[in-house]
Amino acid sequence: MSLLHPVETTPAPELPRSSWQMLVNGAWVGSSSGEELAVEDPGTGEVIARVPSATIDDADRAVAAARAAFDDTRRWVGLPPQRRAEVLFRAADLLDERASLFAGVESRNQGMPLSMALGRALPDAARTFRYYAGWADKVTGRSSESWNGDRRFHTYTRREPVGVAALVVPWNAPLGMAAWKLAPALAAGCTCILKPAEETPLTALLLAEVLQEAGVPDGVLNVITGVGSVVGARLAEHPDVDKVAFTGSTEVGRAIARAATGNLKKVSLELGGKSPVIVFGDADLERAIPGAAAAIFTNSGQVCTAGSRLFVHESVHDEVVAGIVDIAERTTVGYCTDPRAQMGPLISRRQRDTVMGYVQSGLAEGGSLATGGSTSERGYFVEPTVLVGATPRMTAVREEIFGPVLAVMSFTDTDDVITQANDSPYGLAGSVWTRDASTARTVAWSLRAGRVGINVHAWPEVTMPTGGYKQSGWGRELGPEGLDLFLETKSVFDALD
Repeated sequence: MSLLHPVETTPAPELPRSSWQMLVNGAWVGSSSGEELAVEDPGTGEVIARVPSATIDDADRAVAAARAAFDDTRRWVGLPPQRRAEVLFRAADLLDERASLFAGVESRNQGMPLSMALGRALPDAARTFRYYAGWADKVTGRSSESWNGDRRFHTYTRREPVGVAALVVPWNAPLGMAAWKLAPALAAGCTCILKPAEETPLTALLLAEVLQEAGVPDGVLNVITGVGSVVGARLAEHPDVDKVAFTGSTEVGRAIARAATGNLKKVSLELGGKSPVIVFGDADLERAIPGAAAAIFTNSGQVCTAGSRLFVHESVHDEVVAGIVDIAERTTVGYCTDPRAQMGPLISRRQRDTVMGYVQSGLAEGGSLATGGSTSERGYFVEPTVLVGATPRMTAVREEIFGPVLAVMSFTDTDDVITQANDSPYGLAGSVWTRDASTARTVAWSLRAGRVGINVHAWPEVTMPTGGYKQSGWGRELGPEGLDLFLETKSVFDALD
């Protein structure tokens, strides 16, 4: 069995404090109500910290601070872009310098193995800040000469910051998602209110400390902690918020889109996924099998782009399933500081119960377990699970599970598997595994998804845009497109005669 009881074999990462405050207008404050939220370690279920439970009044104060900072152009938006770049470069350096602290807090709060936090989460966040720091002084328009009858004009476009941006991030990759949104927003010249998930607020608060130290002026960045249905909803509807960037569930994304109609604020949404992984009979199985396993088991399956639907050509079906089962059974599931741990817990008891509900529905609807399906007595651990005999109409195949559960189906025909892969309300990612370049290109171009890998399940890359088709969202984050989310385009007509 791969599942370990979450017994700490090394001391848990030490937190810098047990009681935290939020950042509003340059000051560290509690909630106006005095109420707090308990923050758990998902590996043990124990409360490890308390943060303010912000009220609507707190959200309003944060928005007012961000608005005042934006309107005072000397504070941020009117600075030379090179100065904004220097601040973001300094923030990246500070992240590197404090990598051990950030990794320990991220792994303890979110549950990911410490090795993953140190090896991926922290370097990726620092790289995101450096990437957008490099863009800060490269926001340019275009210029031309125009005529209206006999009158001549110098015409040009300006790219200007959208204004006050509310950034709402999820619990599956707290630091990374904060960096994805904060770095381009600040590079563009926006002022921000960051709202982390109530389950995982700690690295967002640490990041605010780093950005303060790096030189972000008071009011330009505000971080409020609290319940999404209270403060997140208020930010989405607030008339002084010009832009909302949200990552999370499709259900909440719809609610944000509805709330944003009051002042028709700009909205970008990265939402759910049910990404297909398609393995053809000629695939290099030494790459495809571990690639398919990593696509679903990384971060305990708590990844929007997780490859949760596996389509395998019938000629290699049994071999591929056996290979993934072998990897699953050799995967060590354990506490974040256990050096053997390759997979951590799910974020909460509620999420664990939801995932197990999908496993049970898959069995009730005719599937069977090739491996997995067990949970721990302590903490919120779930074994990597492979459900075989799945069919396209199963609940576990149709709906996002957000856990380490893989549904496997077989196919024989290329056109048919493309149809099945696209038969989903989601369109976030996908991958195709084959040695045939023509087949690879045909499938990659035919999948209705925002990101597709050929012989790799395409993980996020800061230089490339990521986002979804259909109900997987609006807009693209990362790459130059991620900066565009926080910019407006103005046309200027200058009469020359």
